[in-house]
Amino acid sequence: MTAAFADILDQLRIGRVVPYLGPGVLRLAGDACAVPDSAEQLVAQLTTKVKVPHKLRGNLTSAAQYIENFKHRVTLNKMMTEAFAPDMAPTELHRALAALPLLPLVVHAWYDDLPQRALAARRNWGLVQGVSQTAHFGRWFNYFRADGSAVPEPPPALVTDDTTIFARPPAEVAGWFTLLYQPLGSVRPAGNFLISDSDYVEVLTEIDIQTPIPLPVQELRTGRHFLFLGCRFAEQLERSFARQIMKRSSDRHWALLTEPPTRNEARFLEEQGITRIDASLSEFVAALTSAQSVDRATV
Repeated sequence: MTAAFADILDQLRIGRVVPYLGPGVLRLAGDACAVPDSAEQLVAQLTTKVKVPHKLRGNLTSAAQYIENFKHRVTLNKMMTEAFAPDMAPTELHRALAALPLLPLVVHAWYDDLPQRALAARRNWGLVQGVSQTAHFGRWFNYFRADGSAVPEPPPALVTDDTTIFARPPAEVAGWFTLLYQPLGSVRPAGNFLISDSDYVEVLTEIDIQTPIPLPVQELRTGRHFLFLGCRFAEQLERSFARQIMKRSSDRHWALLTEPPTRNEARFLEEQGITRIDASLSEFVAALTSAQSVDRATV
């Protein structure tokens, strides 16, 4: 086991690490992967069903915006739901993370529901998902219980900054041992998706002042380290979301990247205090599951 892995696992044991999962995690499933595992795969799937201009076919958010404009938002949501509807078991990584005794916060920046499935065996957990202003004008996120039922949220209330209105979290969130945060939405339980250019423009207009970031996420990230798994930061959107979600956390983080980072990625990693670990997801999963076996044997 590398020294970096040992450090990460020690911090995971005590609940000081926030796993931040990207679409690349799905590649652990190999041939069993039944849903798109990258933006490239997803846009290819969407554009096989709706013809879009050639120049937009390689750009997920722009292609989604075209479909929304010319085929209606309902059509786009239906296509997204169909893309991520296939039944698929959580990967070994999802199951290993869900088995951690202390797991206050998990960030999942993709549209599948595998983290939800993996967490199903736990008690007292819930999720908060980003929602599109097109479908939920005036709201930035919705809370759900582990069974998928929606959690009513109190009316917005002013907190800390008198120029910013945040929605206070429901009281029962305080009773959840684990909060799963899906900033882009998810196929389940309600089929909410941030996917089009207009979706992101709305969020990015406010994200610097943290309005779209749920208060429990802001509180739980404080002083914690982030571990990026299956993520790349080549695109500005990916960097912007990660930067704002990890704001006011610790100054030490990690990212598993087997491929050399691009210039923009390298600059981002340096700016955010993220140490690149040149190791595969499979290697990390092996180290994590081995450590968990040892922990169980010593109990």
